[in-house]
Amino acid sequence: MAENWEHNLRGLKATLIGLGTRTNVALARFLVSRGALLTISDRKPADQLRQEIALLGNLPVRLSLGANRVEDTVGADVVFVTPGAPRDLPAVVAAVEKGVPVSSEIELLFALCPAPIVGITGSSGKSTTTTLVGEIMLAAGLTVYVGGNLGTPLIDKIDDLRPSDWIVLELSSFQLEAMRRSPHVAAILNITPNHLDRHPSMEHYAESKRNIIRNQSADDWAILGYANDLTRAYGRSCAARRLYFGVDEVEGDGAFCADGAVWLRLGGERRRVLDLAEIRLRGRHNLENVTAAVAITAAVGVPVEAMRHVTASFAGIEHRLEPVRTIDGVQFVNDSIATAPERAAAALRSFAEPVVLLAGGRDKHLPLDEFAQLVRARVRDLVLFGEAAGLLEEALGRAGAPPPPIHHVSNLAEAVPLAAALAAPGDVVLLSPAFTSYDQFRDFEERGREFKRLVNELPDTLAEVRRGR
Repeated sequence: MAENWEHNLRGLKATLIGLGTRTNVALARFLVSRGALLTISDRKPADQLRQEIALLGNLPVRLSLGANRVEDTVGADVVFVTPGAPRDLPAVVAAVEKGVPVSSEIELLFALCPAPIVGITGSSGKSTTTTLVGEIMLAAGLTVYVGGNLGTPLIDKIDDLRPSDWIVLELSSFQLEAMRRSPHVAAILNITPNHLDRHPSMEHYAESKRNIIRNQSADDWAILGYANDLTRAYGRSCAARRLYFGVDEVEGDGAFCADGAVWLRLGGERRRVLDLAEIRLRGRHNLENVTAAVAITAAVGVPVEAMRHVTASFAGIEHRLEPVRTIDGVQFVNDSIATAPERAAAALRSFAEPVVLLAGGRDKHLPLDEFAQLVRARVRDLVLFGEAAGLLEEALGRAGAPPPPIHHVSNLAEAVPLAAALAAPGDVVLLSPAFTSYDQFRDFEERGREFKRLVNELPDTLAEVRRGR
């Protein structure tokens, strides 16, 4: 097969493994538009993929459902794998052994994109930082497309892109684990244990993240979190120009907080970006995100004025410490994005107020003991739901001191009114689950929307909530 097959897909037999994401529906449309002969393989049967099949419309594709069959991959000219599917699937391994190229939507985008790419990865903070970077670049007058693991897939925008445009991508470890290209500006925000239900080890997970800078040259930029041991160490061996960021002082050039402000240092010259008091985002982890966005946009060449203007008005994005409603002085906050204990811990540290915490879901095989210690110290009442509720309760039992009162419920529909009844004026009712949503919801977004719906259906006073129970 020709080395630059990405630029001539007409007539190629392509197999796409995994239909259950909007990314792969967009990829299917793109491949067909370029003349590929497409087979879509998914282990789920058709009755579990009705929505995705409907999105395909009348697209001329062959569906091979109910299993990922080896014959669909070894007979192809190229195989595309959805980010959620492991590369050690027998059907993928068989294709590799036969010499069939294995790619993905994001790899194809990198191969075909005429515009420079900003790529952002990390165990937490990706979506907030990616969104903030895109808005700062827009405010600076640049034409920007934001996508990747966030928002709209960009593969079907290829024909609209120009060399003067910019692409800003949130990239997950799944998207990066087999990447052979790196973006012009690549940021690794942090690396902490995550997705160990999918990656065979922490080392494999970290190396997948590191792929974002692995193929950079001296003309590129690597933006690295200074407080994280792994990302700071990566700076010592990367080929690209380097900027660090962090809440505290950083080595060399980069972005950091000091003297009540965010600062940018380039070429040894220090410039004030904005006062900390101007930042609307809550929590130390969001100061990390802000300094990351400042460093990333500095590498792009954005003026400080655009950074200041956007950051001072930026209130965050949905499902990330999102204020939902206040009833009788009780704040209800949606942090459904917290699918890992470390992410939920960052949410807890963002509040000085007493917290009624809603937690639970499906386990990702991540350490819980440190989070349990924080729950013991910061949470007044704990409402547990979902498959992993018992795991967190066990971790609290190991914490060495009495845990907060623990209340078990079956689901969010029971958790929200109970949490509201437990709360007192001045409290925060916080959904920050520490686990994935897949035991009861399609994704964290559906879980967050359900939480907001339930909160908005509560009565207007806490007294009415308690009477209704």
